[in-house]
Amino acid sequence: MSFIYHTIIGFAILVASPAIVLRIIFSSNFRSDFLKRILGYKVFEPLNGCVWIHAASVGEVRLGKALISKLKEKGEARPIVLSTFTSAGFDQAKKEEVEYVFRMPPDFLLWIKPVLNHLCPAILVLIEAEMWPGLISECNHRKIPVLLANGRITQKSFDRYRSFSFVFKWIAENVSFFSMRTKKDADRVLSLGVASKKVRVNGNIKFDLLASSEDISPLEKKESSWVVFGSTRPGDEGPVMEAIAKLYQEHPGLNFVIAPRHLERLREVKELMVAYGIEFQLHSEKLSSKNSRLILLDQLGELNGYYAKARLAFVGGSFNPRFGGQNIIEPASYGLPVVFGRHMNNFEEEACLLIESGGGIQINNPQELYVVLNQLLADQEERQRLGKKAWETVVKNRGAVNKTIELITRLAN
Repeated sequence: MSFIYHTIIGFAILVASPAIVLRIIFSSNFRSDFLKRILGYKVFEPLNGCVWIHAASVGEVRLGKALISKLKEKGEARPIVLSTFTSAGFDQAKKEEVEYVFRMPPDFLLWIKPVLNHLCPAILVLIEAEMWPGLISECNHRKIPVLLANGRITQKSFDRYRSFSFVFKWIAENVSFFSMRTKKDADRVLSLGVASKKVRVNGNIKFDLLASSEDISPLEKKESSWVVFGSTRPGDEGPVMEAIAKLYQEHPGLNFVIAPRHLERLREVKELMVAYGIEFQLHSEKLSSKNSRLILLDQLGELNGYYAKARLAFVGGSFNPRFGGQNIIEPASYGLPVVFGRHMNNFEEEACLLIESGGGIQINNPQELYVVLNQLLADQEERQRLGKKAWETVVKNRGAVNKTIELITRLAN
């Protein structure tokens, strides 16, 4: 199976190679990005027996950073390396001050083998849904244990894996252990043929991310005037701006921030905001003399700072089933009532827990957004009660980091 997989990948790369070569020659940005991806691991000296954690992008990098911090706290002396696939994830890792970090090359033996030779890892930890068949197979060949940490399988992925069950079984045979977020995720893995002795439900690391002295009870938090629209996706900003236009008039003391999930959409979002005729400024310009009540967040890693001082939050990506929601645990960690749409298939567990506790408010369509926000803003006592429920839900479900660290330590030794 490994031979067939790498033959297919190799053929695809061969077919694409003329276009790749042309872009390398004529695009300095692409050339730089390509070299960082293929040779990025060489920025540090060869390592022997390191702990290697791989994270796809920004969200997974934050989980990886939590594992790194806890490993060091527990006395892990070996180097801990973090790889990431996207440039945004790499930038986030640098911002988190991860010591060893590099961009992951594509999943092809020609590029994977040199990375493994350079790192010589004692274990490979893949976060959430990062199933790299070639890398996993090569690790198994070298007797390097592979752990899927904070594992999740959405219904969409589950259906796809069932259609190609022989491929999933091949991948799963080479994974040492599956540490799954929920029973539903574990049941899906088991139904795909993974042995029960290799599967355990350890909870969701996202509940642990803000478990520090910086994390304060909503009872101790002084409420400010911000309403946050976080991690918005295409189709979100229209209803968001319609809600803001009404709230802007009815609540003159409020400030608003819109944080697109992907910064490459900033121009598109700016054009839409201009069309609504409400004055706004970029977060990066907030130190200027201009003092707008509406902020467009144009920098990575700043969203939690707004959640920390907000009254309530709407989290995007949930109006369209194609996106499946975004992280609703972050605002809940700051004691905010969290509003989101009906399509939360990538965050099923988090949505169910918050809805059950009352800390999450799920709306059926974009037209309900203004009505729900206005009701919450008009009733401070109810808003704070729901925010407390959200915070309690996060606290109640912590502990996954320690359980995952125990697995990493056992498998790596």
